[in-house]
Amino acid sequence: MAKKKKKTTKTPRKKISFKLSKQQKIILGSFLFLLGVALLISFTSYFFTWKIDQSEIGIFNERELQTENLLNKFGANIAHFFIYDGFGIAAYFLAILIGLTGIYYFFDFAKKQLLRFWFWGLLLMLWFSVFFGFFNEKTTLFSGIIGFEANDYLQDYLGLIGTILVMTFIAIIYLVVRLKLTPEKVIGAIKKSKNEVISEFKSTETTPKAKISEEGKNTNTSNTEEVSEPTEEETFEVVEKPTPTPPSPSKEKLILKSETEGDVEMEVEQAAEEEEVDTLSEKLVKDYGEFDPRLELSKYRFPTLELLRDHTIGGAITIDQEELEENKNRIVETLNNYKIGIANIKATVGPTVTLYEIVPDAGVRISKIKNLEDDIALSLSALGIRIIAPIPGRGTIGIEVPNKNPKIVSMRSVIGSAKFQNAEMELPIAFGKTISNETFVVDLAKMPHLLMAGATGQGKSVGLNAILTSLLYKKHPAEVKFVLVDPKKVELTLFNKIERHFLAKLPDSEDAIITDTTKVINTLNSLCIEMDARYDLLKDAMVRNIKEYNTKFKNRKLNPNDGHRFLPYIVLVIDEFADLIMTAGKEVETPIARLAQLARAVGIHLIVATQRPSVNVITGIIKANFPARIAFRVTSKIDSRTILDNSGADQLIGRGDMLYTQGNELTRLQCAFVDTPEVDDITDFIGSQKAFPDAHLLPEYVGEEGGTTLDNDIKDRDKLFREAAEVLVIAQQGSASLLQRKLKLGYNRAGRIIDQLEAAGIVGPFEGSKARSVLVPTIDALNQLLENETKNI
Repeated sequence: MAKKKKKTTKTPRKKISFKLSKQQKIILGSFLFLLGVALLISFTSYFFTWKIDQSEIGIFNERELQTENLLNKFGANIAHFFIYDGFGIAAYFLAILIGLTGIYYFFDFAKKQLLRFWFWGLLLMLWFSVFFGFFNEKTTLFSGIIGFEANDYLQDYLGLIGTILVMTFIAIIYLVVRLKLTPEKVIGAIKKSKNEVISEFKSTETTPKAKISEEGKNTNTSNTEEVSEPTEEETFEVVEKPTPTPPSPSKEKLILKSETEGDVEMEVEQAAEEEEVDTLSEKLVKDYGEFDPRLELSKYRFPTLELLRDHTIGGAITIDQEELEENKNRIVETLNNYKIGIANIKATVGPTVTLYEIVPDAGVRISKIKNLEDDIALSLSALGIRIIAPIPGRGTIGIEVPNKNPKIVSMRSVIGSAKFQNAEMELPIAFGKTISNETFVVDLAKMPHLLMAGATGQGKSVGLNAILTSLLYKKHPAEVKFVLVDPKKVELTLFNKIERHFLAKLPDSEDAIITDTTKVINTLNSLCIEMDARYDLLKDAMVRNIKEYNTKFKNRKLNPNDGHRFLPYIVLVIDEFADLIMTAGKEVETPIARLAQLARAVGIHLIVATQRPSVNVITGIIKANFPARIAFRVTSKIDSRTILDNSGADQLIGRGDMLYTQGNELTRLQCAFVDTPEVDDITDFIGSQKAFPDAHLLPEYVGEEGGTTLDNDIKDRDKLFREAAEVLVIAQQGSASLLQRKLKLGYNRAGRIIDQLEAAGIVGPFEGSKARSVLVPTIDALNQLLENETKNI
């Protein structure tokens, strides 16, 4: 009997991390900064005490022995090592670099600039050390032994002149590369200083005249007035700063002399070209840089790819030759049974569907093949056969056949693709993969709105999660905000964790994700107010869309004091639109249609999903303003035509199989799968980071019937109560219709305000067809009445 081998479990080795924590950086930074200060003190003291302390250098074991250096034995020995035995005066560079490194670690600055400081600092230290080696006749104190020996070594091989040339070349490298010094800048600085000297000389010549004019003016004044003699500064201002006039360009004079006698000389003046002057916005950009909307959350980290899981079963797509050959033979056989010949056939294998492109023989009518859809499905024993006759732009007929072993398209593979990562789009969305297994990425900003529909359980919620995940992986919290409407109350709840990062809500809302129908109506109307306000900003900025506006704002061409601000994109997501139409009807449809018609230019985009694609839900007004549409599997051709204006959605196989259109062409896609735990991990990752103080607040909107009661409770009065009272007192007529006209109110709200005015004693009771009597005669009496009410509270 063979002995059983004992199983050994290896304990995982702990990886050594050299990354410093925040506390470690503060401690290291403090140590390095104080070390740099200590070096500066010891170096400076050494130049005054080195002769006295010379005999004590290197002696540490005798405690009673003291030195004159300010840092005693440590200071004397460390200074002797770096100055006398090292680099001389240039050792100060080392002390400064160590102190600067301490500052960078203490405040956790980026270390990239620090490396540059060390490189150029060490180069300067060596250069100055060698430079002072030219003057070492009596002592090596100023250059140090390293500088002296290096200078001596160079002179042994290059001579004095060669060494000077090498040192000069190194100095030129530093001036050009580090200080960005060019001959043009040097010449310009010389000319500028020369012009300043000339202007000063001219000003000194004209100063006495200015004094006389000032004194003359003072003598003409009355004796009762105090006369103060102008100082030299005042006199200078009189000459140099007269009444402001536009600067005139300098003129070059040219005198032309004629060779013939008797001719008059001609003087020609040529005006020089005026210099271009930076505008205020260009100066602000030069001084402060472009406005960065990400600055408030500058340390925000985008979600990593490791948060997503690879759901692909069995790895990449594998081509089953037997299945392809079998399907091809059955398609050819079925078409031959109806006397339809095929000249050519080609197969493109996708994750869930294979596209067979056929070129029929000449003279075959396309409609004949189209009518054989059910026959081909019967011969292949497969559901979801879809015939595209013809394929746009190819001149072939396509037959889409589901694979026997479909592959799941993982969201990880889509997000990690180069097509998505390198997409230069405003709002990139990765839906999934096409039949040819290519990642399908579109720009929501160009759609500009998206309508999603399909039967229950066919992938709408996963599709919404894929859209939101795409935007979370590409956009910063300052650049996009989501308004999430979830009547089901369970689909979008995970996104509550990123409320202060990415979500927008009404000012008085507790939850950012909207589930109440009343709040949906108020939110939609609030978005309409936001849309109108944004259009006003675009009008003042004289731009056509949000992209041009934000570019202008970043370039500091728009003043925040005038109400301008950076405008983030706002994406409205409604998970179940049919439920809203059933409960609210026109109150929801009207603002949705208005937003869909106008909101594109100001960066407000709509994504509407529904599981009931009937004509009373997806009305003509909505369809007209949603050119981009997605259809998951539906149960009938009628539903397919309602969504896409085309058939085909009833032939899909479900589980994320979908058709996308943005115009006339239909594209079949396999939606990327992102599971609930993945969304949970992503929202946890974002939610754990530093956020804004609150969610993005939308403009306040008060509904027609909001904020009023019939009693005389001052706290519950309508916000327009006082304004309405003033209107009625001025008109001396108490009617709701008057308030509707003057304050642009709905009938219900105007009636409630009238009831509140009656309870407050401002208008009389209802008198049938007659207008109510106004009990307060003047505005002063109204103010007195309202003041007494507030005092009695």
